[in-house]
Amino acid sequence: MGDRTILAAQVGYGMFGGDVVAGTTWDLQRNSISPYLDRIGLDDYCEKYQGTSFRLVAIGTHTERSALRAQRINEEQTGYKPAAYYGDTPWVDIIEDFPDLDLLIVATPDHLHTPPILEALEHGIHVVTEKPMCLDIREADRIIELSESKGLIVGVDMHKRFDPDHLEIFNNIAKRLGSPIYGRGVLEEPLEVSTKIFKWAEKSDPNSYVGIHWIDLFMYYLNLKPIGLYAIAQKKRLKEDFGKDAYDAVQVIVTYKDGTTVMFDTNWITPRDFEGPVNQESQLLGKFGKVESDSQYRGLRYWIEGEGSRTVNSHFFRRVRRPDGSYVHIGYGKDSLICCIEKVYRVKFLNATAKELEGTYPDAKSQRLTTAVVYAAREVMRRNYELMSEGLSPVATASFSEKGIILHDPIHKEDIVLYDKPI
Repeated sequence: MGDRTILAAQVGYGMFGGDVVAGTTWDLQRNSISPYLDRIGLDDYCEKYQGTSFRLVAIGTHTERSALRAQRINEEQTGYKPAAYYGDTPWVDIIEDFPDLDLLIVATPDHLHTPPILEALEHGIHVVTEKPMCLDIREADRIIELSESKGLIVGVDMHKRFDPDHLEIFNNIAKRLGSPIYGRGVLEEPLEVSTKIFKWAEKSDPNSYVGIHWIDLFMYYLNLKPIGLYAIAQKKRLKEDFGKDAYDAVQVIVTYKDGTTVMFDTNWITPRDFEGPVNQESQLLGKFGKVESDSQYRGLRYWIEGEGSRTVNSHFFRRVRRPDGSYVHIGYGKDSLICCIEKVYRVKFLNATAKELEGTYPDAKSQRLTTAVVYAAREVMRRNYELMSEGLSPVATASFSEKGIILHDPIHKEDIVLYDKPI
């Protein structure tokens, strides 16, 4: 190992951490990063990273059982046995035991992203995290401030930016549509996610969990700045049938400074007999036309007796068999992670600075406004849910301005400052 090796650790090994994130790190441990750069337009850098390697030195999870399972799987896939850590804050022990760590990959539950991110940054370690980067705009400010002062990479897995359909829409079609008028993003997750896979559904919500993908996509590619927001959410299925005080679905409407309005519809109560892993679609209306994208049904559908009808998104993350019988992973789910991790390579091996790489990947700074929208949506939908519970009209909204984020409740004649720094 040494100067030509990226020393990485991963915390969190759940639905995404144990699948897309893990598969990506297996490939990196086998062949480093060069073979995967052409998909993100960085093939000119392949030669520059010859002789480098990537080593996952530690994995941290909440329980001993899950940590040992992650350790075993990584050894089976790569031949290397990372150290296993577990507990409420495994990242603390990992960072203490590996002071030369280059990268911490964060795949913990939504509400537990900030502590490991800040711990890593405090110790001079780059970070790649699952979305959302955080749930509070103040936490986003702290992450941005610390990463900039330390000159560190903070990459956020915003894989919808890398979906080939979205690349075509926003890099080509959208430019011919003229100025945007309105858009819509839909992402509906399976009921299993909120009731079985995630133990923390009550600490998050569908918009914060997956709606942020659409929020980031529209705001990043269209360079949108929010000025107003309305949000409302429902608690029926999860509360009545599963005893969870969690939102079933969230609807958010954001108006932007240029007059564009985008609607974000999310839920995580889709029945298991729905034909796709998730239901997702988007649309964008411009002055001269409209584009629609069905991200759930991409042309591959099958039905089998006893199994029902099913669709497959083979573009996101799929396995390709190698001659030796092992598998390499391909897809835009991996591309997003590779894009972020490549920036860590560039800083360590090519003497680049985090400052000059700003804006070339889904960095912390790009997440400030998306976090502001998610944070405001959580506060507005909470207030509107309270109003409905009182038999009152759910008419609370939020505004974004140089004064910060203000929640407006005309029923109680309140204007509450949620955040007092310019947006």
